[in-house]
Amino acid sequence: MFIDSHAHIYSKEFKDDIDAVVARAIEQDVRKIYMPNIDHTSINDMLELELKFPGHCIPMMGLHPCSVRKRFEKELYIVEEWLNKRKFCGVGEIGIDLYRDKTFQAYQEEAFKIQIGFAKKYNLPIVIHCRNSFDEIIAILEILAGDGSQQNRDQHAHPLQGVFHCFTGTLEEAQKVIEMGFFLGIGGIVTFKNSDLEKVIPEIDLKHIILETDSPYLAPVPHRGKRNEPAWIPLIAEKVAELKGKTVEEVKKITSENILRIYK
Repeated sequence: MFIDSHAHIYSKEFKDDIDAVVARAIEQDVRKIYMPNIDHTSINDMLELELKFPGHCIPMMGLHPCSVRKRFEKELYIVEEWLNKRKFCGVGEIGIDLYRDKTFQAYQEEAFKIQIGFAKKYNLPIVIHCRNSFDEIIAILEILAGDGSQQNRDQHAHPLQGVFHCFTGTLEEAQKVIEMGFFLGIGGIVTFKNSDLEKVIPEIDLKHIILETDSPYLAPVPHRGKRNEPAWIPLIAEKVAELKGKTVEEVKKITSENILRIYK
């Protein structure tokens, strides 16, 4: 089966046809869709999808960096309240976004650190939103994540693990992510013409890669510019397979196994 490791299908863009969206995903053998949270306004809609499509739509809990403002502590109280109340597969979507505005950088960094603490407390992986903030995120992880080295993992220690969602960085950055024990979330951007990922993916073992759509954003070619949806995961897999010189079935099998390993 395929798995979409990151999709916001609870958002308003899917309000009118969510049944058809999930049906199309299942038709394409996309059997699981992991849903990272945004903030308090998205929780009810996300959990309603979990109830409507049990086993298919799987929620996470976290505060997106673009929802971090001066009074972010109230949002984090809600996040921890939910983490304490019931089981989630991960803490996400969390991180730092400095693409358009650095006004709330300090708040974002603090919220990221606190949510790493949640992940360690509840023994959950994290899903990292990293936009124009790679160095800042790595610096925080080096202090807080624990030793993610292969030696530590072999000795059955439990360092923080997770995924760099929507990875579009350099080969050097990819190697740094992998060294820290994290996975690379690869989405529709890999299909874009002249994507830098065309140089990175061939150098990365599939055991470090997972697939995602980030629906409704970043639809893969030939649907670029349209609303993205989980049914298009196979298009991303096809491009990764092409770049790796593998079959789509190999990409499907290995990336899905990786996702299930992350989220247990």
